[in-house]
Amino acid sequence: MSQEPKVEVPESPESGAGSSQHFVALLGPTASGKSALSLAVAEALDGEIVNCDSTAVYRGLDIGTDKLAPEARRGIAHHLIDIVEPTDTYTAARFAVDAARVVRDITARGRLAILVGGTGLYYRALTRGLFAGPARDEDLRARLHRVADRRGPAFLHQWLTRVDPPSAERIQPRDTKRMVRALEVYLLTGRPLTAHFADTERPLPEFAPIGIALSPDRAVIAERVRRRVDEQFARGIVDEVRGLMAAGVPASAHAFSGLVYRQILEMLAGERSEADTRALIVRENLHYAKRQLIWFRKEPNLRWIPDTGERDDTREVALAHIRAHTGRS
Repeated sequence: MSQEPKVEVPESPESGAGSSQHFVALLGPTASGKSALSLAVAEALDGEIVNCDSTAVYRGLDIGTDKLAPEARRGIAHHLIDIVEPTDTYTAARFAVDAARVVRDITARGRLAILVGGTGLYYRALTRGLFAGPARDEDLRARLHRVADRRGPAFLHQWLTRVDPPSAERIQPRDTKRMVRALEVYLLTGRPLTAHFADTERPLPEFAPIGIALSPDRAVIAERVRRRVDEQFARGIVDEVRGLMAAGVPASAHAFSGLVYRQILEMLAGERSEADTRALIVRENLHYAKRQLIWFRKEPNLRWIPDTGERDDTREVALAHIRAHTGRS
């Protein structure tokens, strides 16, 4: 039985060659210091900040998303924060449209757009675009999985090599899930997945991102995450969740599917104690940080800045890189 079309993201890198305008992207894992750096860059280069976090778009989800309070934003405009109700579902496709509009508006006013966040899919959707792939065909998928079980994943990979060599080169022979999707697209559309990617238009073709990624030491991230979780509980994250539920936000809301909120809901349902919930949130955040780093390592043309422990050093390296590409002083 078919389902709604799945939105796909091209995996082939776009260089932005020929683009005449720029926006900055400050990326990195959770607790890497992106917010503090973005404020410093915005102050120094007349910039405005564009949120690239998938949960900060929801109104009322403040403590668990570590949103900067308005008074802590130093008068710097922040965009795409608190733009939808927590009962809504906000997608990467919608973000790409909204962020492209905001980046163009900021640039048209002579200011520097600074994309800030850790949601890799949102960044990739903005910089590479999306295409609405064909609907999932569960019967076809089941047949392809049976072929893999009977003849081995290597057979699927050989098949993919014949019909879509670029996808076969990109997808590992043991990655059955992605091979099945690539073959599904080919069999349903008669065109290889990479042909669809080639036809995809980037939301900001006239812009080249100046990407900067922060890479703190794992021990630094762990300490920051533990401290952040303690602060979230002290600030009242449990009451925030209770208040949202009392206002009619169901536990099944997409806004509640992210870190912190999901674990708090489970605690309130009696699944574990507060102490165990705190420990679980720390562990899940550290796992998430690892996944974020893996994702961003695959993004092209990022300037990685290791955490030296000195915020001034990080700021100066970031500013020098941005100035070299934009000519801003």
